[in-house]
Amino acid sequence: MSRIGKNPITIPANTHISVVEGVLTVKGPLGVITRPVHSMVSVTVEGEAVTVAPLNSSKLARSLWGTFASHLKNMIAGVNKKYEKKLTLEGIGYRVEVQGRNMKFLVGFSHPVILAIPEGIDVVVEKNQITVSGIDKDAVGQFSAVIRAVKKPEPYKGKGIRYDGEYVRRKQGKKASA
Repeated sequence: MSRIGKNPITIPANTHISVVEGVLTVKGPLGVITRPVHSMVSVTVEGEAVTVAPLNSSKLARSLWGTFASHLKNMIAGVNKKYEKKLTLEGIGYRVEVQGRNMKFLVGFSHPVILAIPEGIDVVVEKNQITVSGIDKDAVGQFSAVIRAVKKPEPYKGKGIRYDGEYVRRKQGKKASA
């Protein structure tokens, strides 16, 4: 039995939740998020609480029960307060700049790397600090991972793009022969 799924989820003020034809919609002060509901899970809105329940006792239904409850909690939290991830750019001569809905990275390649910023995501760059924010937790995390994948931190000098607070194990490198 899912410990997360069996507890009802309270709906905060200024938040409206509706389920219509298998599509869950959460509206709040910061925006609207929609997600299709899996056919093995039912979502019911009762007053100031939302309950998620499996439709049968199969392993898939029980697995999706807690997962969908967590997705619903993240959606409710996102429309009330934006999620944000911070990344740090390290390396001499490494730069990043936002040009409209694109990001331009100069990270030691022979060419600049250009990434398109998805809808619903805001990116702020201050010196070597990149802040990705938005109301959809999945989209913020995915775009942060795409940014990090442009130039992963390398273990010898520590250059690259890393999450704020991420620890990169350093290697010693070649030893000088005596």
